[in-house]
Amino acid sequence: MGHPVLLTVDDDPAVSAAIARDLRSGYGDRYRIVRADSGKAAVEAIEALILRGDVVALILADQRMPGMTGVELLAKARGLVPDAKRVLLTAYADTDAAIHAINEVRLDHYLMKPWDPPEENLYPVLNDLLEDWQANYRPPFEGVTVVGYRWSAPSHRVKDFLSRNLIPYRWLDVEDDDEARTLLDLAEVDAADLPLVRFPDGSHVANPTTVDLAERIGLRTRAELPSYDFVIVGGGPAGLAGAVYGASEGLSTLLVEGEAPGGQAGTSSRIENYLGFPSGLSGGDLSRRAVAQARRFGAEILTPLTATGITVQDPYRIVHLSDGSQVACRAMLVATGVAYRTLDAPGIDRLAGSGVYYGAAITEALSARDQDVFVVGGGNSAGQAAMYLARYARSVTLVVRGPSLTDSMSHYLIRQLDAEEAIHLAVNTRVTGAHGEDHLEALTLRDSESGTERVVGAAALFIFIGAAPKTDWLGDTVERDERGFLLSGIDLVRRGRPWRGWTLERDPFWLECSVPGVFTAGDVRHRSIKRVASAVGEGSMAVQFVHQHLGGG
Repeated sequence: MGHPVLLTVDDDPAVSAAIARDLRSGYGDRYRIVRADSGKAAVEAIEALILRGDVVALILADQRMPGMTGVELLAKARGLVPDAKRVLLTAYADTDAAIHAINEVRLDHYLMKPWDPPEENLYPVLNDLLEDWQANYRPPFEGVTVVGYRWSAPSHRVKDFLSRNLIPYRWLDVEDDDEARTLLDLAEVDAADLPLVRFPDGSHVANPTTVDLAERIGLRTRAELPSYDFVIVGGGPAGLAGAVYGASEGLSTLLVEGEAPGGQAGTSSRIENYLGFPSGLSGGDLSRRAVAQARRFGAEILTPLTATGITVQDPYRIVHLSDGSQVACRAMLVATGVAYRTLDAPGIDRLAGSGVYYGAAITEALSARDQDVFVVGGGNSAGQAAMYLARYARSVTLVVRGPSLTDSMSHYLIRQLDAEEAIHLAVNTRVTGAHGEDHLEALTLRDSESGTERVVGAAALFIFIGAAPKTDWLGDTVERDERGFLLSGIDLVRRGRPWRGWTLERDPFWLECSVPGVFTAGDVRHRSIKRVASAVGEGSMAVQFVHQHLGGG
């Protein structure tokens, strides 16, 4: 957003040029001067300024204009920009009209033609008006604005993408926000095309894809080079650690992330058992620090692109990307992590993104204020989400299919849950149905021991159940276990030779997969420890083995 706008409206080109000249001379360093030659053109200019996020501070309109008088224009402008000061420029013969307009359109002042010299007849009046305007002026939010429905899955997708990529945005709900409805009308966007996203440069787009959104907010979506020393697929803690150490040790490094750096850990509201942070830190904060660190050392980060396949052409591994491009590398790290498994119950799929969310969905926490929400899962991620949601929701029910949390959740987190009055634990319980027309309104819960079911009101459901590795894109090129997790190092040796794709005399390095030069780290690895610290450690250690591989070891 630029300087606030002073809008001058006059159909006489000579008068218009003169008033604009004097306004620039007196206020050009603090305000932007915009001219219009008719009332209709002025209304269009105001609407365009509103849509761009610009602020109109003052409108100076001539009374005698064909089609729409100055008073008529100022009356219309009052509904569009109610805080702008309204000044009528009039001849002596129109004084009665000007005085009448003071009450009719709440005119702030009228000026007589001619206004020369401006130092006596123009600036003193405008100075008072603009000082009064500045006293009540609150600069608008200058970042990304998202206009949509709370219960819209596309709106949730956009908000979640921006939030996970640490892009500040302002949310406007068309159902209860007048500004949202105004922007929707000015942009001429139908409700079916929501969300509407307005960017800091004033441009806007309806229902953008994540790739389009990424390009507009300045994320890198194309690789700079055709070939790299080291390509990392997956931007969770393991991948980010690999990027930091790879780039810092001189390897040309590219990281490819399909959603947002940080992975599942990036959605965590609070990580309290990570070494060096006794007060804990959020997953977003950890991601932000790691991304800044990786970029500082020269790593490239592509978002949101996914790997769709791999081809081995020694000495290179060719990674195929979702945009149709390819990048070659001499070594790669697969750190794609895992995805939450879907909950198989009637109504869940239909209401996904409209009250039913997979993962933390921190963007929806504020919407749950003073409402009843449910979290399914017994791991740390579920517990951290419950603690965060308890700041806003009236109640948070943690639904666990087992008899307790002790086998799946850290002890410190169980104690915190026990101490939070708003959190309730429902053990031996499953969600067997979700109900609502356009958004979640209720859930059916089944007691596994008694078999009884009950229907409870629910504003939101957050699902954290199990984990499925993101490895299908590797096909048969790289060895996986029966659940799809990547085999590496000693786990390959235990299963005996030969391995598909292995061409070397030596055994695989620890973390090295069945294809030489392809390494894995983090949750996607067979028998990995599902903790942030272990993922960071594996991602860091993998770089040492990359060096050995590149050195011919």
